[in-house]
Amino acid sequence: MILLRDDEIRILLDWLTLVEALRQGHRRGVDLIERLLLSEPSAAPVEQNHLLIWPAWRFREYCGAKLATVFPGNAKGSARPTNSTVYVLFDGRDGRVLAVIEGSEFTLRKTAADSALAATYLARKDAETLLMVGAGAQAYAQIRAICAVRPSLARVLIWNRTSSKAQALAKRLSKEGVAARAIRELAPAISGAAIISMATAARAPLLEGVHLSPGTHIDLVGSFTPDMRECDDETIRRASLFVDTRRFTVETTGDLAIPIAARLIGPDDIRADLFELARGRHKGRGSIDEITLFKNGGGGHLDLMTAIAAYERAARAQSAEPD
Repeated sequence: MILLRDDEIRILLDWLTLVEALRQGHRRGVDLIERLLLSEPSAAPVEQNHLLIWPAWRFREYCGAKLATVFPGNAKGSARPTNSTVYVLFDGRDGRVLAVIEGSEFTLRKTAADSALAATYLARKDAETLLMVGAGAQAYAQIRAICAVRPSLARVLIWNRTSSKAQALAKRLSKEGVAARAIRELAPAISGAAIISMATAARAPLLEGVHLSPGTHIDLVGSFTPDMRECDDETIRRASLFVDTRRFTVETTGDLAIPIAARLIGPDDIRADLFELARGRHKGRGSIDEITLFKNGGGGHLDLMTAIAAYERAARAQSAEPD
C-alpha cells in the first residue's frame, strides 16, 4: 500500500499530466458511480455536520471512494479545518488496498483539472484575459490549471467580495510570474474577459449575462447545492451549456437546476458532457463568437481517475528506485 500526501500529489500530478489523465479516463469510462451524504441533525442548518462518501468502480481494474467531512462550526475560533478528506484506492481484481491519499491537494487539483479539461474544448485558443471570481484556495488552483492549458493568457484579473483576499492572491501569483491583479469593479471586467472562472459560495448570481462579450468561456465551480447560483438567467440564455457529467451536475447544482425548474431551459439544452467531448461525440466550441458555459459539478468518477493517475505514477517511480 502506498501513502500519498499533499506534497507528493503536487509533484506527481502537474497540471498538464492530470488534465491528460482525465481526458483518457473519460474516454475509457467508469462503470459505477454513487453518492452518499450523511448529515447530523442540527437546530441551525448552516452549522449542520456532514459525512460524504463518493465511490466509483472501473470493473476489473480499480475501485475506490473519497470520504469527506464538512464541519462548519470549526470556522468559529478553531484552528481545525472545516473540511477533511481522504481517498482510498483498491485493486479492482482482488480488492487489495493500493493507496491511501491525503485529500486536500488531491481535491483542489481534481476540481481544477476538470475545468481545465473542459477549457481545452470550449475556450478560445487565443484567449488573453482570465477573470477569476473568488479568491480562496480553489481559485488559485483554477488559475494555474486554466493557464496551463491556455498559455495564450497574458493577464489574470481577480475579484472577491473581500478585496484584501483578491489582493493577496494576486500578490502570490505575481511572485510566481503570473501577470495578476485584483480589481474592485466586476461588471467592466466581465465584458473584457475571454475566460471567466467562478469559485464562490454565492447563493445569488454574481455574473450578469448582459455584460458578456461574444466568444467568452464561462467556468462555474462554486454552486454545489440546488439553491446556490453564480450566474443569472441571461447568462444561461446566451450560452451554449456543457457539464462534466449529466447524471450529477444537471439536477444537483443550482446554476442549472433552478433555470430548469423555472422552464427557462430543459435537460436537452445541455449540449454535451465531458465523456461526450473526450470521445469526440461533440466538437465543443462551434465558432469564435459562441459563448460557452461549463458547469463543474464534480463526482466520484473524477476522484477515481485522479487517484489512478497518482497511484500509477507513484508505483512507477517506486519500481524505478534502486534496491
